[in-house]
Amino acid sequence: MNTKGKTFQELIDGDQAVLVDFFATWCGPCKMMQPILEDAAKQMGGKVKILKVDVDKNQLAASKFQVRGVPTLILFQKGKILWRESGVVPAHQLVNTLKSNIKESV
Repeated sequence: MNTKGKTFQELIDGDQAVLVDFFATWCGPCKMMQPILEDAAKQMGGKVKILKVDVDKNQLAASKFQVRGVPTLILFQKGKILWRESGVVPAHQLVNTLKSNIKESV
């Protein structure tokens, strides 16, 4: 999915599911999520787009979605929040959660 030129809102409003990783560069657990997210993306085979949002640089987005701690993962599809979790989520749990929440676009 080409994200260039699209706003955050346009991306989360789309048909494709978008997993947003709200993180901070200084956050140790956030660094642990990176390989987990890459693994989950591979296992999902393009059914989900993963976006990383630095809460220090995007305080408005973090505030809008009431992100109180990092990492916080929020799964969107068609602008609706399907799932959210704070803290490190193990890869198998994340993939299972994504599979059970993502609805195929018609």
